[in-house]
Amino acid sequence: MKIGLDIMGGDFAPRATMLGAIEAYKNLSADQKLVLIGDKESAISILNENNFSPDHFEYVHTTEVIGMGEHPTKAILHKPASSIAVGFKLLKDGDIAAFSSAGNSGAMLVGAMFSVKAIPGVLRPAITAIVPKLKGGLAILVDVGANADCKPEFLQQFGILGSLFAQNVYNIPDPRVALMNIGEEEEKGNMLCQAAFPLMKESKAFNFVGNIEGRDLFSDEADVVVCDGFTGNIILKFAESFYVVTLKKGFKDDFFDRFNYEQYGGSPILGVNAPVVVGHGISSPEAIKNMVLLSKNMVETSLVDKIKLAFQ
Repeated sequence: MKIGLDIMGGDFAPRATMLGAIEAYKNLSADQKLVLIGDKESAISILNENNFSPDHFEYVHTTEVIGMGEHPTKAILHKPASSIAVGFKLLKDGDIAAFSSAGNSGAMLVGAMFSVKAIPGVLRPAITAIVPKLKGGLAILVDVGANADCKPEFLQQFGILGSLFAQNVYNIPDPRVALMNIGEEEEKGNMLCQAAFPLMKESKAFNFVGNIEGRDLFSDEADVVVCDGFTGNIILKFAESFYVVTLKKGFKDDFFDRFNYEQYGGSPILGVNAPVVVGHGISSPEAIKNMVLLSKNMVETSLVDKIKLAFQ
């Protein structure tokens, strides 16, 4: 298995990505190889500084980078030699089994759609995030930013994608899928939620448990929480602030520590024809390591094949 990592992506690249690659290597088996995509000279220099053999990795050299502020579609088209574009070409050609980057998230989404493309039957691929539960365990929040505007059918499909991800990657049996809403009653919500509810209720593809409210997010009411990408991104950014606030206030709490994005590494783009993981722009070496390991888990569990089967 070859796992591709964009070593140029992220606010602290390539140092953070290289240090993360070193830590990821320690968790890979002998038949699993990390392919580093980016400036080979810089990569080897950092490895030598850390007394780590460059022979542990494979390299695809490129120095061009898509900046965080660049327009995703234009950048993918006009920078074919960028580390993200090269990574997706390798993924499309089958030279790597998975690709991850902490670079421009929009470019990662566009690159996935242009190269490996959406799985037939998937109307809109979605991005997921992890939500810790008060009594332990976690839930999957989907979508968290890929689709700001949604149709009811999108939300129904997000339920399928999130359920398969929770079941296969996080070993949650028969995941309970809920719709984020402003009330528990079936008739509550905006037009989108009111139209999505019956579609999700009638679906045989997942275990739908109805609406939940924002106050239930960290309880054990559901294992997968579905919402449009606009709502999901606001929830995600608000939740991420909890950990930062605890640090600034100087108190330690096990539950709030689980809001630290580093533990989860990145967010997979579900619904495309290969494992793709998007990391946080401020990813630390620990986050990079966990992003790579999430990519590995998605390959090992054949998640993409199982999603294809569900949408046949």
